[in-house]
Amino acid sequence: MRRFFSDDSFWNTPISPAAETDPRSSHMIELLKRDGDKGLPFWFNIREWTIPVYEVDGNTPRRTVNEIVVDREKMMARRWGPRSKWFSHGPGFGQNVPIPDHAIPDPAGDHHMAMVDWQARMAWDMWMCRRRADGEWESYTGMVYSLDSTGVWKTSDFAVKDGESIHFHGPGRAAGVPIIAGLFLYDEIMAGEIRHKLAYATFHNAHKQFVPPAAWTDGHRDDGIPEGAVIQLDPALSPDAFNLSRAGRIIFRALQVYGMVNVDNAGGNSIYGEGLYGQKGRSWEGVLDPFEFRRIPLDCYRVLKLENVVHMGDSRNEGAE
Repeated sequence: MRRFFSDDSFWNTPISPAAETDPRSSHMIELLKRDGDKGLPFWFNIREWTIPVYEVDGNTPRRTVNEIVVDREKMMARRWGPRSKWFSHGPGFGQNVPIPDHAIPDPAGDHHMAMVDWQARMAWDMWMCRRRADGEWESYTGMVYSLDSTGVWKTSDFAVKDGESIHFHGPGRAAGVPIIAGLFLYDEIMAGEIRHKLAYATFHNAHKQFVPPAAWTDGHRDDGIPEGAVIQLDPALSPDAFNLSRAGRIIFRALQVYGMVNVDNAGGNSIYGEGLYGQKGRSWEGVLDPFEFRRIPLDCYRVLKLENVVHMGDSRNEGAE
């Protein structure tokens, strides 16, 4: 089964049996339980607030994706203060972007969308994108990269300054990772196996603390969970105890073998699955219940030992974007 990035990528490497639990794991798991609906066990973002992925090739129409011009006065009133520019595309993104006619960005507020060309081994991704009335596209951010890369960007890859957003420099995830990284795909579920780490988001991210593979953070809690942190489901557990569907069992196993990576802020504890908007014949209905992992208590998870914590990031954000 195909997967994103090189075989030796962090995203595609199983958790070592010798991996240690972080000394603050219990505290971080307790954080996940707080704040009403935000404290519910993990669920799946598959209906909205996720990433649609469109397969493209040499015959797919090429589009120009323009940078969205942001209202200066509005942005000056926000937490980043006055700038000449707030959001931008990464190097090489914007011209000749393959976008199918049926492509639809995620309908929720983030409007993410990605395209992958398996033959050319390339990917394009965007945050806050939309089709214009003239048929062209525009977005706040945009990145283009090789599917044979590690899928891990370094902070030094961008001219980002402490206190600002990584979105100013191209990445569409607050953690500064490709938006397709960690996404479980419909075809993986149909094939019966996920062979990579998954991606999750939570409301309780740490302020100016992140660890690789994250390259940045927009967290707001001084005692929070650093973006980039890996959470593992207890490998000793059996899915039989939770009455899971076939798809749920596949995800359950992946979380035991590979774990999941904190990639963004969210209104709750969510795991990202492919958005299937506009794709005929492919649907999560009858395949996966978005809420079936709520049967798995948060105490069944642990945070792996955090190493090389970086103390930089976005200015304090009191809520998810």
